[in-house]
Order: sequence, then C-alpha cells, then structure tokens
Amino acid sequence: MPNFIDIARITVKSGAGGNGVVSFHREKYVAAGGPDGGDGGRGGDVIIRVDRHMSTLMDFRYKRKYVAENGADGQGKRCSGRDGQPLVIKVPLGTVVRDAETREIICDMSGDEPFVLCRGGNGGWGNKHFATPTRQVPRFAKAGLPGQERSVLLELKLLADVGLVGFPNVGKSTLLSVVSKAQPKIANYHFTTLYPNLGVVYVEEGVSFVLADIPGIIEGASEGAGLGHDFLRHVDRCRLLIHVVDVSGSEGRDPVADFEAINEELKQYSPELASRPMLVAGNKVDIAEDRTLVETLKAHVEAKGMPFFELSAAAHLGTRELMLAAAGKLRELPPVTVYEPTYVQRPPQVDTSEPLTITHEDDVWIVEGPWLQKTMANVNFGDYESRNWFDRMLRESGLFDRLEEMGIQDGDTVSLYNLEFEYQK
Repeated sequence: MPNFIDIARITVKSGAGGNGVVSFHREKYVAAGGPDGGDGGRGGDVIIRVDRHMSTLMDFRYKRKYVAENGADGQGKRCSGRDGQPLVIKVPLGTVVRDAETREIICDMSGDEPFVLCRGGNGGWGNKHFATPTRQVPRFAKAGLPGQERSVLLELKLLADVGLVGFPNVGKSTLLSVVSKAQPKIANYHFTTLYPNLGVVYVEEGVSFVLADIPGIIEGASEGAGLGHDFLRHVDRCRLLIHVVDVSGSEGRDPVADFEAINEELKQYSPELASRPMLVAGNKVDIAEDRTLVETLKAHVEAKGMPFFELSAAAHLGTRELMLAAAGKLRELPPVTVYEPTYVQRPPQVDTSEPLTITHEDDVWIVEGPWLQKTMANVNFGDYESRNWFDRMLRESGLFDRLEEMGIQDGDTVSLYNLEFEYQK
C-alpha cells in the first residue's frame, strides 16, 4: 500500500430529469387522437456503497467529479423516457461522508447499507397530463428538473476494535505482526510505519478482534507535528487502546514521561478518546538494562488504575497474555462507534431577481425560469415547512403580483414545471 489516502474531497451531481414531449396521436381512421406526449425519465441518483475490498481512498486522488446519467426525453405514443442509470461510488468500510463546507456528518458508511447522496431530478411531464375538457389540444410540455450537486469530504476512520498507540520505534508493528497475520514494515528506526495497518487477532475459537497499528505519535501531534495528526482519526472508533511503551532504556528515554506525553496528545486531540479504556504494555523487557524503569512505569500506571503488562514482542514474551486481556476487556465494552448524521439540509440561496417567463395557454399560466427550476429541485413538497418556504420565495419574487397584472383569474391553473395549482387571490 504505497499510497495510503484517508481523506478526499469530491463533487457529486445527480442526473437531470428528461424533458416531457408535445405529441398528438396520429393513426389512420382515428380522428382527433388527442395528446399522447410521454414524460421524461428520472435522472440517475448518486449512491455511496461500501466495498470491503477497498482499504484506502486512493481512487479519489485523481478523479474528483462524479456525475450520474441524465434521464431521457419522453416520446410520442405515451412512451416515457428511460430513467438515468444511478452512479454508484464505492468507498472503504468506515468512511465518514461530510458536507465539505460545514463539516457536518451526512452519513457514516460503517455497514453494507447503501446511501443515496444526491437524488436525480424528476422528469418533465408530457402534454398528455395537461388535457382537460376545456383544453383538449395542449401544445406545451414540461422540462425535467436538474439534479442535485454538492461537494463532500470523504474521511476514512478505520473500523478497529483495538488501537496500538505509542511513540515511534517502540515495537507496535512488531507486536501486530506477532499476534496477527499482518505483515507491516519493521525496522530499527523511527517512522518505519507510514500508514495504519490492520490485523485480525484470533484469540480462541469464536473469539477474535481487529487490531490497528497507528503510525508513531510524537509530542505536538495534535497540533500537526509528525504523522500522528494525520492518523489520530483512525483510533476514533477504537473501543480499547493498547499503549506500547519502550522500557528498555536503549534510547535513553524516560518511560513515564513518554507515557504521559502520548496521553496528553490524545487528550488534546479528543478528550473523549483519551477517556477510552487503556491497557499499558511495557515492551522490550528482554533487553532492559535496568529493571528500575520497568518497575517505575508499572507503579505509575497501576496507580492510575490501568492494567500493566510486561512483554517482548520480538521474543513473543507476554503477547498471549496481553491479547487475552484485550479480548476479555472487549466483552465488557459497547460495539464500535457509528457516527450519527448531524447534517441538516438547508434551503438553497435563491436570487429571485432573475426574471421569470410567463405564458398564457387557455386557462393555464405557465411559469418558467432558471432559478425556479433550480429551487424546485431542492424542495420536498411532502414536507409542510418546505412548502411554506417555497411559497414565501414565490411571493417575495413578485410572481403573484405580476400574474394579477397580467389578468389571472380565480380558478385559473398555474403550472410550475411538474407542479400545478389553482390560483386563489
């Protein structure tokens, strides 16, 4: 995995609805066949779906815009246009989709259920819809509504039960390779691990969990220093943390100071994350020159009420006991965090100063215009508050005043794309 990409910004747009058509039935020996214009097809949706074979957002590094197919126009003989094909965007498990501007959560792709990110525009009505006893030859149809467009931020937060945290070169990757079948890069220098690694730990029959090795965190990580800031998000979901500390003294470091420094970085990044249950592992005990460092850290950790384990990952010493303790702790903890949506759809900003085109056909007043078309694509007419907002927009635009100036009468029909209503003063 040479390029681990865990955050990407993309623009998505659903398909526009096809246009309705003006057509009249023509058949030999059939006089005055009447209007038979078909409706336009519905635009394709943009759908987000989890692909369990993906582990990074690398696919979104170069392609940033995704557009679904438009609906086809209607045809004669009451034939509706074909609906646009939905566009399915595949993301790794654990991807959080946010609004790019407000950073609010739109959805958390932590399951296999697909999510419709943008709905396609409705197709326009053909002239068959506008035939009435008094209007038997409607020579107009409706254009399809445009699709929705939005910019979103994809943020990958690994779905791991347990996260390994600690300074660089303390043995996290070695521990992961010993207790699972993962094969992270291991070497005796800092920042060997440049991206998170996952491994499945099989404890016993029917008992397993996912363990994540997070790249080494250093002091100042919560403010952007080192690699830790980029990857701290991957421990957000972890139910349990294993804090690996080098107790060998081989680099002249103080284990207690290292332990407190990492905890402070976790707290600065997220107080909620810092409060997660934690097991502390004193690693490299087999090469410890002085047992004083081990005993000092053990006393410090146990005084805080945290379990302490001595181990040597390289020598496979104490790793089994640590994994058993982790599995036992996980039985008591709630499942992996799934983020609830916080995004609230806001009414679009509408410039009602743009002129509307009004034409009069029999007793129907046909109103069209770019801002009206765009606005209707974002209104939920099944919602009372949305309808009230739309009515307010029409009144503020001066539409009703203009209709009265043109001579509209009570009971006349006002047609706004795929919406019709009787006018009442």
